[in-house]
Amino acid sequence: MDFEKEIIAIKERNRKVELDKTWETSFTRKVSIIGITYIFAYLVMVTINVPQPALNALIPTLGFFLSTLSLNIIKRAWVKLLKKTP
Repeated sequence: MDFEKEIIAIKERNRKVELDKTWETSFTRKVSIIGITYIFAYLVMVTINVPQPALNALIPTLGFFLSTLSLNIIKRAWVKLLKKTP
């Protein structure tokens, strides 16, 4: 009976881990962070009286977006390198 409980607990934990992994790479997460980044940057720029805050807030937002694209390329190269290392 204890083995069944342990197996159920392991399956539940694995499901949670898989959901966490899925969330980390999801489009929804990226769009949410991009939106939050833009809003925060905009509010800071309005507060410090930056000219054209709506336009200037795009700079950090675009930087984040580009970093999400390039990290996949870097990750693949890193994984490939690790596979070659004994």
